[in-house]
Amino acid sequence: NTYAPLERLKQLYTEALSHPSVVGIVVGTRPDCVDEEKLDYLAELAKDHVVIVEYGIESCYDKTLARINRGHDFETARKAVIMTAERGIDVGAHFILGLPGETREMMLEGCRLINELPLRSAKFHQLQIVKGTRMEKEYEECPQDFERFTLDEYLDFFADMLERLRPDLYIERFAGEVPPRFVNETPWGLIRNAELLRLLDKRLEERDTWQGRLI
Repeated sequence: NTYAPLERLKQLYTEALSHPSVVGIVVGTRPDCVDEEKLDYLAELAKDHVVIVEYGIESCYDKTLARINRGHDFETARKAVIMTAERGIDVGAHFILGLPGETREMMLEGCRLINELPLRSAKFHQLQIVKGTRMEKEYEECPQDFERFTLDEYLDFFADMLERLRPDLYIERFAGEVPPRFVNETPWGLIRNAELLRLLDKRLEERDTWQGRLI
């Protein structure tokens, strides 16, 4: 990550990259935890190593980011992605689908905002509510504010998203797994990611559709 002073980060990154079997690093961080100096250093590393920076953006909507106490707005994320891409560094982003207050229409409209970012890759996860968190309490009090997908609904919904995402964007993940003992429910059972990917491929074939079809 980038949560330490630059001198400390240099020590950590150099230690990792000095290993003969390591060809590069993926830096997973927050958009409000980078600055020009840190990005300049990562750009220098990228001249001789593979360097990817992945930002946890989570939502394209400021109202959602404030509601989940994210601590930054979408403009902060947009600027961080642009600053990184301008230095020739590959940029990825992470988004959560089903955050409170967001409708399916809002999530689909967010594809337009994602397409406008100079991202090389993206990861998407369905919202999973972890036991003992503030969000679990919020879900108990206001379940109507949460879009909850059955597995069949999610496959169709993500196919809808793919149709709206530009075709040169690498989708590294479209769903996530949390160990069942940590979440308040497992509506999809214990299905693994490999099987989810097979089901998504099948759904795309059934619909005769593909990433970027509606652009």
